[in-house]
Amino acid sequence: MTTLLHLDASARGDRSLSRALSRAFVEAWLAREPDANVIARDVGRDPPPFLNEAWVAAAFTPEEARTPQHKAELSLSDELIAELAAADVIVMGTPMYNYGMPAQLKSWFDKIIRIGKTFSFDLARGDFPLEPILSGKTLVVLSSRGEFGFGPGGVRADMNQLDPHIRTCSHYLGVESIHTIAIDYQEFGDARHKRSIAEAHAAVPGLVDELIAGRRAEAA
Repeated sequence: MTTLLHLDASARGDRSLSRALSRAFVEAWLAREPDANVIARDVGRDPPPFLNEAWVAAAFTPEEARTPQHKAELSLSDELIAELAAADVIVMGTPMYNYGMPAQLKSWFDKIIRIGKTFSFDLARGDFPLEPILSGKTLVVLSSRGEFGFGPGGVRADMNQLDPHIRTCSHYLGVESIHTIAIDYQEFGDARHKRSIAEAHAAVPGLVDELIAGRRAEAA
């Protein structure tokens, strides 16, 4: 049975394009695999608090030396990491805000990427002492952008700080493959935007089929 971690990061509710796209993906998966487990985490509506000195001190205190205050400080992080660890596929609905990821999503990453939990640190490895602890996960990024041309070779490719940042961080989540579907032209609100919405939603069933087929082939 597949476990999906369904994340939404938009500050918008019903008007959110990324929410609609991630919901369509999850619904398409459940239509094909009704017994799949879905863990829902809405960081757009309920964002994790930003890191502070108390959290950092708790995270870098050896587990056996942590006080009740340390453990309380890390409790949400522990919960988020447990959700991640249980997931086979991470379904991430996120808008592009100011050419990067929403602060809510960045805060989720900051609470997830944690020494001794999702990565190990060993200076014996030389200049690359960090290694992910988790593995085998698939990430699906379902995004919306106000402008256009953010893909490779596009007119705004060098302004796209969302996809590269997610890709870099996802290494420490145990992600081994990333798939992206994006809606563009939102600020223009013209026929191109409508076409982009339709094309993004039309691409969802095919990607779901591809991923489910791949998982079944690996299990065979």
